[in-house]
Amino acid sequence: KKSEQELKDEEMELFTKYYMEWKGGRKSGNTSYMNIPRFYYRLPAEDEVLLQKLREESRAVFLQRKSRELLDNEELQNLWFLLDKHQTSPVTGEEAMINYENFLKVGEKAGPKCKQFFTAKIFAKLLHNDPYGRISVMQFFNYVMRKG
Repeated sequence: KKSEQELKDEEMELFTKYYMEWKGGRKSGNTSYMNIPRFYYRLPAEDEVLLQKLREESRAVFLQRKSRELLDNEELQNLWFLLDKHQTSPVTGEEAMINYENFLKVGEKAGPKCKQFFTAKIFAKLLHNDPYGRISVMQFFNYVMRKG
């Protein structure tokens, strides 16, 4: 026969087990928290020279990569030339317009850096009450200049 203390200990153990399962505690085998990627890394201290150098170098590489993704002046001029060449008539007002079909043609010819801008989502975002379903060439070009 178990003593009163052993019964209380067993009861407490069972209570803790069921409580942790009910609460979703770590003892229940729920390890989904381990799949969350780490998103915060502390800044290296002044005496951690190697970590500071690593941080500087990784930042420089990141900025170089982002810089290579930007369109240079020649690529922007080429994009403007292609957009101007593929305008869609009829001309309404003084603004050059382009339809979706020609928009996709320009996207194919513009080069790999520009590919990200020639999506249906961006076309739809810039589409305003044009009766022919076109967007403004100037608005699109300005969008590329801001985002790229």
